[in-house]
Amino acid sequence: MREIPSLITLCVGAIKTEIFCGDDILPHLYALPSDLFDCLLPGLPPLALQKLQDASPLSNLDDHESPSYCFRNCKKRKRCVNFEMAWRTLYKSRWPDHARQIQPVDLLAKQGMECYELENDWNQMYWEAHLQNCLDAAAEIALLPSFEDSLGEIKIPDALIKHITCKGVDNSKCNYSKLSYHCQQFGLYARCMRLQNVLSVPETSHLLRNSMLERLELRWIKSKEHVEGLCKLLNQNSETITSLEFIHCKLSSAFMNAICDSLRTKGHQTRIQHFSIKTSSFLGKDSFTLPVGLASLLSSAKSLKSLSFCDDRLQQNFVKMVFTTLLDASSGIAVLDLSENSIGGWLSHFKWGPFSYSKLSFGKDKSLKSLRMLNLRNTNLQKDDVDCLKYALIHLPNLEILDLSENPIEDDGIKNLMPYFLEMSERQTPFIDLKLENCELSCNGVTELLLALSTFKKPLNALSIGENELGCKVGVPMGKFLCTGVRSLDVEDIGLGSSGLLDACKEIVEELKLVSINISKNRGGVETANFLSKLISQAPELVAVNAGYNFMPAESLSVICSCLNVAKGKLEQLDLSGNAFLFDQPGNESLLSEFRINGKPIVVLPSMAASSTPYDDDP
Repeated sequence: MREIPSLITLCVGAIKTEIFCGDDILPHLYALPSDLFDCLLPGLPPLALQKLQDASPLSNLDDHESPSYCFRNCKKRKRCVNFEMAWRTLYKSRWPDHARQIQPVDLLAKQGMECYELENDWNQMYWEAHLQNCLDAAAEIALLPSFEDSLGEIKIPDALIKHITCKGVDNSKCNYSKLSYHCQQFGLYARCMRLQNVLSVPETSHLLRNSMLERLELRWIKSKEHVEGLCKLLNQNSETITSLEFIHCKLSSAFMNAICDSLRTKGHQTRIQHFSIKTSSFLGKDSFTLPVGLASLLSSAKSLKSLSFCDDRLQQNFVKMVFTTLLDASSGIAVLDLSENSIGGWLSHFKWGPFSYSKLSFGKDKSLKSLRMLNLRNTNLQKDDVDCLKYALIHLPNLEILDLSENPIEDDGIKNLMPYFLEMSERQTPFIDLKLENCELSCNGVTELLLALSTFKKPLNALSIGENELGCKVGVPMGKFLCTGVRSLDVEDIGLGSSGLLDACKEIVEELKLVSINISKNRGGVETANFLSKLISQAPELVAVNAGYNFMPAESLSVICSCLNVAKGKLEQLDLSGNAFLFDQPGNESLLSEFRINGKPIVVLPSMAASSTPYDDDP
């Protein structure tokens, strides 16, 4: 039997329609008792809620300034909170798994950033995300060969319009259908936007003339027309733009010079903090030399915090000029990402002769004192490049994270870095994270490395040495290293085997500081379970373990269940993917499903597909 609606429900439905038809009712709604007014808000669709909020007598917010004003100045704070709760509900219901669309990647785990939860502007976030959906839909239409209209005339799909209106309202009589309406009404909420090349035209700057863009992501920029449209938009937002990212673009020196010039404010400064060019290319000979405009930006941008040239087919001279420009300017940059470029040899100018810290002032003279992370993953560095790198590292006195993964540096490369690590061991160094995955290292090289890292006055926070063929003999030094205070260790696919895990287990004789570990793809068999049991009992802070694809037999299950009981709810995730033999017997999965934290299962079980095709690491 159909449920009979309450009188309040019927009234709310009538009010929704009335709000869409005109503004006369709005002042009367604010005269309602608080309990009735509060019942009204959750039932309103976005456009109606916005009209009601704009008519609020609580404050005179100009140009839709952030409702966070209410939190600081409004006596009736509760009503502001109720509006924000209504916007939060609308946002979560429309995009349940949706984070903010564009976030500058903070590779230092948001170090030094503050979060103001109370002032989370759900109203602004809702319309920003809605406008992004409209722009994405418009881009699909504008890409069609038959498209000849202006962008503003593009009709927005009904599915998007229905999200913001309500049933019973004739949308055909309204101007909601055009992109121009959505840009005009909601452009002022835009802070973080993503634009395809077809939208990078002068008309877009007119459509978004009310915006105050802070972060902008551009895709497939490759023509003079695209750059001209982009420059107009950047110039329009030069006082607010702090993050700029290019993806899948083709850029010439002339393009880069124009873009960098448009970032300058009226005071000839730039507010840019995050600058990124990823999976793109520089046209012709421009990949060999640094464009003048970009060099000027790097040397003069005092606010620049992160710089990324990832997978851009750069030449070593280009990268050399980038690093030298930053160094000469004593840049305050914190993150430098040069990964996925074949740039072997770019550090050769740093090698000045016999290496001796006693002859050099560590971190003085020209230096990048603010640099915290250097990403050189997959840059075709050889052992000789690492020999030059140790000289460059002298100029990075506060480096915390170094990623050299996927470079064939071999054991000789590690030996070339030893003077640097030995120097670090004698200082209260901030160095905390080293990544050396798939570097063609052997057991001997890694053993020497682990011994050097164990001498640090401040223990290393994280070490990744996965995908190196180290063999079972690395088990003993690995076990000893775990006792030094390391909090995260990645030893995926290093050939530990059951004997290597057994040897490592024997070396764990004290309480560990370990928080996460990856021992997947090591063919550990039943010793994997025994190793897990030892870890969980000796590491009270352990939160995450990846033990996937270790060919664990069914008899390992009882050991795992026993150690999970010992964990006492501290372990949040245990990945057992690819261990199909664990669950040969019916009901085995149910034994692990009972282990939960905050209502979520702890154990990641093998999928059906993985169960039928076991992992095979044979070459």
